[in-house]
Amino acid sequence: MNYKKWVFIAIFLFGIGLVIGLATPTSAINLLSEDITALQELGNILVPFNFLTVILILVKNASALLLSFALSPIFCLVPILALTVNGWLLAFISATVMQEESLGFVLAGLLPHGILELPAFILGEAAALSFGAVAVLVLFKKERRELLLPSLKRNLRYLMAALALLVPAAIIEIYITPLLLT
Repeated sequence: MNYKKWVFIAIFLFGIGLVIGLATPTSAINLLSEDITALQELGNILVPFNFLTVILILVKNASALLLSFALSPIFCLVPILALTVNGWLLAFISATVMQEESLGFVLAGLLPHGILELPAFILGEAAALSFGAVAVLVLFKKERRELLLPSLKRNLRYLMAALALLVPAAIIEIYITPLLLT
């Protein structure tokens, strides 16, 4: 299957997460109160307009993509979970914030860096799905082993492109997004 189809599959899985997130009742926020407290504490550490914060966000996002890619041969479970859970979180948190603020506030908080970060995430996870599927195929069909190395090389190129997109996304998230939220 060509990479473009994997991108569509990644978008579909992310979309499923978005739909689930929008359908999750906001009363579920009580169930996530510990996680939200942890996120707020992390937010206090990640100071806007600080280069160290750019590095921390970049490392967090890049390590998530790299881990997903590395673990993708385990039946593509990690990329599938990453796509659906991140879609769910984005929709759920956006809907919750929108109740307290506005759609404009949510868009101002997401769009500047999200224009680069979301495509980077989708492209990286599509590469993970593509490589993981070939690895699983090789596991069950030994005669397909010659597909593994070319798939790894091709998908590493896509992964590197996704990682490159994360650099300006992290810079925008720390230096531009806070200006729009004040």
